[in-house]
Amino acid sequence: MTWAIWITGLPGSGKTTIAREVAKRLAGEKLRTLQLDEIRTIVTPRPTYSEQERDIVYAFLAYTAKVLTECGVNVIIDATANRKRYRDLARALIPRFVEVYISCSLETCRQREAHRSAEFAPKKIYERSQAPDAVVPGVNVPYEATKSPELTIDSDSVAPTEAAEIIMREIRRRLNGA
Repeated sequence: MTWAIWITGLPGSGKTTIAREVAKRLAGEKLRTLQLDEIRTIVTPRPTYSEQERDIVYAFLAYTAKVLTECGVNVIIDATANRKRYRDLARALIPRFVEVYISCSLETCRQREAHRSAEFAPKKIYERSQAPDAVVPGVNVPYEATKSPELTIDSDSVAPTEAAEIIMREIRRRLNGA
């Protein structure tokens, strides 16, 4: 049976790097990584990051993951999802679902984000968080952590390769029944 894992956390916490490491370990399986930053370029090419727009984009993301799993494709969701309700929607739609929270200090996130070269991620998020109309999770808008995600990884102290191995163990244990 197919499954979806949602790798969530603040911008710059290491979600994309960890998602890529997990995907490498799953090479050869039917797998699709859904990056919200990539999807946003299609759904909202001129994003405002308003609450209404986020509701739409995250609902689209959760529904896409649901459809892929129904078609026999395992899914890694790589998205901040600052509101718990976004992740809860995916959890309600996808029977075999795991949430992986990547915890990380805001200072480390700021440092990483200033130097990252992610293809679809907006640049200078934290620098722009000083603007009066900014909506940066963890700075200007809250990040609502799930009280008990299936897995929490502290990326301040765990390297991306080690984080991927931890996630793989969880996939084998919880989702693949191994």
